[in-house]
Amino acid sequence: MQHFEDSVYDLIVETSTNLPGDVRRAVAKGRALEDRATRSGLALTTIAQNIGMAELQVSPICQDTGMPTFIIHTPVGVNQIEMKKDIHNAIIRATKNGKLRPNSVDSLTGENSGDNLGAGTPVIHFEQWEEAGVDVRLILKGGGCENKNIQYSLPAELEGLGKAGRDLDGIRKCILHSVYQAQGQGCSAGFIGVGIGGDRTTGYELAKKQLFRKVEDVNPNENLAKLEEYIMENANKLGIGTMGFGGEVTLLGCKIGVMNRLPASFFVSVAYNCWAFRRQGILVDPATGHIQEWLYESGTGISVGAEDSTAPVLETVGAAAEGADCGVISGDAVISAAPAVLSAAEAEAKLAGKPAEAAAGEAREVRLTTPISEEDIRSLRVGDVVILSGEMHTGRDALHKYLMDHDAPVDLNGAVIYHCGPVMLKDEEGWHVKAAGPTTSIREEPYQGDIINKFGIRAVIGKGGMGPKTLKALQEHGGVYLNAIGGAAQYYAECIKKVNSVDFMEFGIPEAMWHLQVDGFAAIVTMDAHGNSLHADVEKDSAAKLAQFREPVFK
Repeated sequence: MQHFEDSVYDLIVETSTNLPGDVRRAVAKGRALEDRATRSGLALTTIAQNIGMAELQVSPICQDTGMPTFIIHTPVGVNQIEMKKDIHNAIIRATKNGKLRPNSVDSLTGENSGDNLGAGTPVIHFEQWEEAGVDVRLILKGGGCENKNIQYSLPAELEGLGKAGRDLDGIRKCILHSVYQAQGQGCSAGFIGVGIGGDRTTGYELAKKQLFRKVEDVNPNENLAKLEEYIMENANKLGIGTMGFGGEVTLLGCKIGVMNRLPASFFVSVAYNCWAFRRQGILVDPATGHIQEWLYESGTGISVGAEDSTAPVLETVGAAAEGADCGVISGDAVISAAPAVLSAAEAEAKLAGKPAEAAAGEAREVRLTTPISEEDIRSLRVGDVVILSGEMHTGRDALHKYLMDHDAPVDLNGAVIYHCGPVMLKDEEGWHVKAAGPTTSIREEPYQGDIINKFGIRAVIGKGGMGPKTLKALQEHGGVYLNAIGGAAQYYAECIKKVNSVDFMEFGIPEAMWHLQVDGFAAIVTMDAHGNSLHADVEKDSAAKLAQFREPVFK
């Protein structure tokens, strides 16, 4: 199959940059259900624009291109060893060309291979079948949603739901709990694949394989079809919403599979996938390696901005006027009744004399330039939109661990740290940002509060929120947490005007400290310097709503 490598490369590019039609329709359906004037509605507008930008620019939808996972069915006699070599070569090409972020890290040394190859990466599952063609399917599932996968061993006692037994109703409770525990950290609104039975390993494999099903299919098992329908109807009643901002749309798809189990074991495994549901497949000629057929409908021409997902129309989403800022605010799609853009001083004056609870209820748009003063930060409240200009610095796991015991290579007093592992390409003119959305912030909770106090950091940007230690540091020191829209890697890359420099390249491209010049980078205050946390409030509210599903439904 002399053309197989090229076919796999084309599959990788399509999967990374162009969401398939069934996924787009699911996002459009969710967007139509959400009030456009809310934080969740605005997040979905941002997502819609990002999807279109990624397709147009043939760039990654999300900067975290995950662990490339292939499921391949071949006729008897096809050389799987040569196919694996071709897949590796295609992975290297895609990484070099900025379609995949280098994501393969040595678990012992922390060294990034730089080409997405290494022990266990990429993941390739070969199976033989009696068909004539070669069926190749690929999923790119990022680390943020991978971290929200969960496995239950029944019977179990579940928070808010009580006892879950070894029956269909116990399975129901597990699935609802899996959506609850993800909150906004898996880039909701998301999709879940569920595996019932098997052992610890095969249960998770079955769950992930469900994500290869088409969103609009109907489960052939009548009981599972009813359960899928029930979950889709009721999981959205938890009020978690897009990005965990609260809202009507938390889940966009649920697919459930079942296999036999051991008498002593009863596992329910859930594979959580973000809204950037990147999976595609090809049918390949076993003689030549040419693509004969794409196995999922192309998303080209299908807008997630459609009001009616059954009759999608093309529309420009996001910015209501030319020249609007990057980030989440855009013209008449703002999240407040008073959309005027204010300076920090004007914002504080506007709130002067009002009680804290009233001030917190008035979302405003505030422009800030780095370095930021403590006075400016303390004028902000949860719900405000901050539009940043100046220099910001990326920082992920490796950098946070390093900064606990070392000095920073740049002055961070008044600075902004962006939890981001960008896709970067270098040419004769220097480094260029190809994708730059936020990563899940909660991983940095053990470090963030100490680093804020140590270096004088004023703002942290990420997704999914952080915990009580960080909230306390924000309150004591004078800082805010800004929630960017997870997965919107093209949307935010547009705001980055220049790569000023980089430190710690030895950590690998995603973990290096990139110093980025930005203009009009917008994100929402979800944790402020007054002890308020939108994330804690949404979790508390959804926990109360979860309890309504405690009583049995399926006998």
